[in-house]
Amino acid sequence: HILYKLDIPLMPRLMSEYAHSKTGIDIHPGAKIDTNFFIDHGTGIVIGQTSIIGKNVKIYQGVTLGALSIKNSNKYNQTEKQRHPTIEDDVTIYAGATILGGDTIIGRGTVIGGNVWVTKSIPSYSKVVNLPNIQIQSSRL
Repeated sequence: HILYKLDIPLMPRLMSEYAHSKTGIDIHPGAKIDTNFFIDHGTGIVIGQTSIIGKNVKIYQGVTLGALSIKNSNKYNQTEKQRHPTIEDDVTIYAGATILGGDTIIGRGTVIGGNVWVTKSIPSYSKVVNLPNIQIQSSRL
């Protein structure tokens, strides 16, 4: 990230691509990540260029912090607008969750459950879960 901020883009991008090939974790060197960031079973994690991740954040496999489609975007000026979400301090994001958009803020202390799709901000200390309407029937054969 330091090299990226010093406007030396090639070396950090090569380093992130090498790490991605070894771990399955794709973190853009432009992402801002604070201390005590924890990744558990990291395969499939994608963290976009303008993502901001606070302190003590935990994420699990298959999590995407991505961008929503931007109409009429100039591909050469994409870094000027935040396109990826902000994750505040003490957040846990479970496997398969997708969080999209530069206006999306996940508030402090929030828990994002597995396989949840989030495109709007979530208040601090919330729990977001996917509760499909599934009925389980058991019968003796």
